[in-house]
Amino acid sequence: MQASEVPRAVAAAVSIASSLGLTADDAIVLHDSNKLTLRLLPCDVLARVAPAAQQVAQFEVGLAQRLAAFGCPVAALDPRVEPRVHERDGFVVTLWTYYEPVSPGEVSPAAYAEALARLHTGMRELAVPAPHFTDRVERARRLVAHRDRTPALADADRELLGDTLGRLSRVIVERGGAGQLLHGEPHPGNVLSTENGLLFIDLETCCRGPVEFDLAHAPEEVGEHYPGADRDVLRECRILVLAMVTAWRWDRDDQLPGGHRLGTEWLGRIRAALGRAGPDAPG
Repeated sequence: MQASEVPRAVAAAVSIASSLGLTADDAIVLHDSNKLTLRLLPCDVLARVAPAAQQVAQFEVGLAQRLAAFGCPVAALDPRVEPRVHERDGFVVTLWTYYEPVSPGEVSPAAYAEALARLHTGMRELAVPAPHFTDRVERARRLVAHRDRTPALADADRELLGDTLGRLSRVIVERGGAGQLLHGEPHPGNVLSTENGLLFIDLETCCRGPVEFDLAHAPEEVGEHYPGADRDVLRECRILVLAMVTAWRWDRDDQLPGGHRLGTEWLGRIRAALGRAGPDAPG
């Protein structure tokens, strides 16, 4: 979120919580990306705030409720208020349960895989309209194709990313089967380690595709414990996901600190994964 918007976003969340009878005298910023995640105190509620024009909050709220009803490992909405989307001053706000993190420690790959498999099982029960994963890939490919949007990307790197995104997307569709509803980005940043076990958050990225696309966002060891995962499709999905996030780092509007440094590092990893020695090596 733009720095100039943060004070207004915080004020909107505090105002809404207070109007619902929750005492919110303080707000701690937990995460700031395309939306703002706040811990409101002393009511201890998690508020997610996004500009009204850029949100899919209603979809996320509805999906979280349905998945919770199936016993899926997802974070719950705050039970003290009506589970809905609130709007104020150009922002939409949703209120969630705040989970106190358990003592720091490595999440076991087996537990990660088990939680993701449970989530996928519940998702297979839902008839929810969602984009195909290839729609997201195509957005990344278009970003790479437009020089005005990625002006710092070298020609050889542009060709590498464009070819990788297009080719692997087609290969995975051909090999990955019909697919199902997916989380879309179940990376460690979207997994909470709580007293209730592992819980997934940030459901706005849901899409359809093979489960290996979701697994590609998790640490490599997780895939070894996921039942029935196709190792070849998973390898291709890992390279594809890496190409997607690399493309975003070259977006002229990307605000991630050190984005170009990461983008350069990840280009090297893509070449290594594809067996390329350098920018002039044959594909």
